[in-house]
Amino acid sequence: MLLHIPQVLTPSEVAEIRQVLDTQGWVDGLRSTGPQAANVKRNLQLDTASPVFAPLSQRIAQALQRHPLFVSAVLPATMLPPMFNRYEGGGHYGNHIDNTIQTDRFSGQKVRTDVSTTVFLSAPDEYEGGELIAEDSFGTHEIKLDSGDAILYPSTSLHRVEPVTSGVRVASFLWTQSLVRDAWRRSMLFDLDMTILKLRNQLGDTAEVVALTGHYHKLLQQWAET
Repeated sequence: MLLHIPQVLTPSEVAEIRQVLDTQGWVDGLRSTGPQAANVKRNLQLDTASPVFAPLSQRIAQALQRHPLFVSAVLPATMLPPMFNRYEGGGHYGNHIDNTIQTDRFSGQKVRTDVSTTVFLSAPDEYEGGELIAEDSFGTHEIKLDSGDAILYPSTSLHRVEPVTSGVRVASFLWTQSLVRDAWRRSMLFDLDMTILKLRNQLGDTAEVVALTGHYHKLLQQWAET
């Protein structure tokens, strides 16, 4: 499931984060890349050893964790610390699939990457190019969102970032291990959850709405891995 999450960050929050990021030194993005992706990756990343990394990363994580759409769609079990990248001067990231298992660089915990998320920190008019291109069973999708918005997609998706031909594209990116491993099951649970919310708003907590809610939790109990 490819899902647009609007307004993860407010404009003022984006401005505050960018004010810090734009004064930092950036390192070669190849530092965090495997041998295969190294052939197609040309970008910069905020050094995880920077003193500003942890507070900014935590701020992104907290914003996502309090957004109901993110929680409903991802059903997060373990979230890797959000990182930050920067594309400019033709920077790009060719077709690749994210590593299935990654290690939390701070805790050492092994995490299965079920869902990838990008939080845009540059407005679309700040740069040319730089579209995130993601492929799924429904085709190829071109994504370029407002600053503060996020896109999430299965980490098994083939995806790329087109070359940034002018301006600067700044974003935060992260991976999450979900309570529900299977992407189709997560999608079905999300659709059911959204339907229940709409019915509650229209009808209130009728017996039928409560029954549907019960079915949702029974499915989650069957499919969740804890």
